[in-house]
Amino acid sequence: MVYQEHISLATDGNGDMQDLTQQVKQIVHKAGIQIGMVNVFNVGSTGAIGAIEYEPGLQRDLPELLNKLIPSSLHYGHEQTWHDGNGHSHLQATWLGPSLTVPIAQGNMVLGTWQQIFHLECDIKPRQRQIMVTVYGE
Repeated sequence: MVYQEHISLATDGNGDMQDLTQQVKQIVHKAGIQIGMVNVFNVGSTGAIGAIEYEPGLQRDLPELLNKLIPSSLHYGHEQTWHDGNGHSHLQATWLGPSLTVPIAQGNMVLGTWQQIFHLECDIKPRQRQIMVTVYGE
């Protein structure tokens, strides 16, 4: 069986991290899958999905680290093509990835005690995001 639903998300721009765990959990329970997987996918090339201990320190640390590793710059090829100031945003999002797959056992996501599902906005401006959640299994 496959069940799919989306989460609509408004972001505040680069570095805005949001916890999606409860919303994904509700979708998994609605799907009624007992054993399987759930895939959480950001639609768009400048947002990322991952798992982290969702707490204020890491909410600050992850975007700061990405901005140090992949800073904004006019030297990216993307800037030469589009001149829109977000070449680094595409690279940051690609580095983290657009999706996460989590196993489901006994009707629940298998996550560690301190592991939550997050969305990170890497773009330079606020965005309206669609997060596709696909649950599959039996």
